[in-house]
Amino acid sequence: MSPRRWSLARQLLGLQLTVITVLVSGTLVGAYVQADRAGLDAARQKVLGIAWSVADSPAVRDGLATADPTAVLQPLAEQLNRDAGTDFVVVMTTEGIRYTHPDPSQIGGHFLGTIDAAVRGRPLTETYTGTLGPSVRAVVPVRVGERVTGLVSVGIRLTSVARAVRNRLPSLFVTAALALAMAAAGSWLVSRWLRRQTHDLGPAELARMYEFYDAVLHAVREGLLLLDRHGCLLLANDEARRLLGLAEDAVGRPIGDAGLPAALGGALAQGRPRTDELHLAGDRVLVINQAPAAAGGDGAPLGTVVTLRDHTDLQALTGELDTVRGFAESLRAQAHEAANRLHTILSLIELGRTEEAIGFAANELAVAQRLTDRVVGAVREPALAALLLAKAAQAAERGVELEVAPDAEVPVAGLPAGDLVTIVGNLLDNAIDAAVAAPPPRRVEFAAVADGGALELRVTDSGPGLDPADVTHAFERGWSTKPAAGNPVGRGLGLALVGQAVHRHGGTIAVDGAAFTVRLPLSDPVAAP
Repeated sequence: MSPRRWSLARQLLGLQLTVITVLVSGTLVGAYVQADRAGLDAARQKVLGIAWSVADSPAVRDGLATADPTAVLQPLAEQLNRDAGTDFVVVMTTEGIRYTHPDPSQIGGHFLGTIDAAVRGRPLTETYTGTLGPSVRAVVPVRVGERVTGLVSVGIRLTSVARAVRNRLPSLFVTAALALAMAAAGSWLVSRWLRRQTHDLGPAELARMYEFYDAVLHAVREGLLLLDRHGCLLLANDEARRLLGLAEDAVGRPIGDAGLPAALGGALAQGRPRTDELHLAGDRVLVINQAPAAAGGDGAPLGTVVTLRDHTDLQALTGELDTVRGFAESLRAQAHEAANRLHTILSLIELGRTEEAIGFAANELAVAQRLTDRVVGAVREPALAALLLAKAAQAAERGVELEVAPDAEVPVAGLPAGDLVTIVGNLLDNAIDAAVAAPPPRRVEFAAVADGGALELRVTDSGPGLDPADVTHAFERGWSTKPAAGNPVGRGLGLALVGQAVHRHGGTIAVDGAAFTVRLPLSDPVAAP
């Protein structure tokens, strides 16, 4: 197999073993060279010390003074040579004529080497090739008082030094082998751990996987968050940063401290599974899904994965759809009532009671037209006018009378129709629900005033009103006074959407019992006619 196709763990193991082998081999060679140098230095110190000991020996000084120095000094030199473990001990005259030598045939010959410094009374060491081959030798003077009467040279052949170094090689090899084995074992353990962490993938596969995952994270249209077991943010893709408005330094911080709304941050920090929950984040409505993440092998919990979808536009479309649906229901109800009234009129005519039929028809027409004229005349925004007519029909079906104040006025320009539908529609829904739960007479009133710089919307119902202690919580997502029934995912969202829309336009909301007053600045002020 080509090493390029190995997994990252195997490549790292091979690289580590190669580097370790080179380092151990280099260390072994360096240790051998160092041992050789140390052996030479030790040999120099040894021969110098022995040479001084021989030169200072009274037997040597006395032997030099005899008529036949060789007869006295040769046995002594041989004994010293054996005892000290050297290769030669040579005693000579100051002219270099040998009195002793391991080879008796060399006695009387000239010493091969440097003796000038020793003749002048100074010791010297050198490596020189003599009669016995290359050797490390020392030459020192023999003094009697201040006079140099002879010289002593002690030497060890280089082959002997090399032999001593070679005798140390087995211990060096054993040490190197142990070091190599321990390093290889450590590298294998690291490689095994890395294989588990990388799933035995190669560098090219890991790089390709990273590039694909990175491209997916940046291209996906849903926001993605990864949280660890402690609720800290590990990763956020581009869409998540855009939807949540996350700061650059949000990664690594607890999700509750990442600048999210308190309700959303607290919900994500809990780490429990969530499916299609609606949450507010600034001026956006987000659909949140949260699921636990676990390791593939042992199933150990790693944290949670959160996906985010922007539901703002869909929520606006849903609101408009609800308005159209309500308007259709209103038309259906009105058609049903109109059919009943038409049958009544036809029956009166058949009975010959024409005057009563005309009076009945005129009265019904006046009642229906009065509300339509009031709404159309006061509300010049078509979507809001349709909403009011639809809500009036819905309220009538539920036994609630929806009235539009005679002085109500909503200009066309200034605010998006979708936001007006969101604000007024949710306020009317809550008001109708509150009026239905209250005793008769059940009434809801809508009033609107445009003073040229702002639009004031007011919805009042005959219900018991909101407790002042609950006003601060009424516009939070999930808070509601209605009993939970069925799926509570969308429960407590209406007033939160109202608060969001009002905040987006820089407006204010005031609550006084059963009266909700919204004041919105107009970007294109319209003066009252």
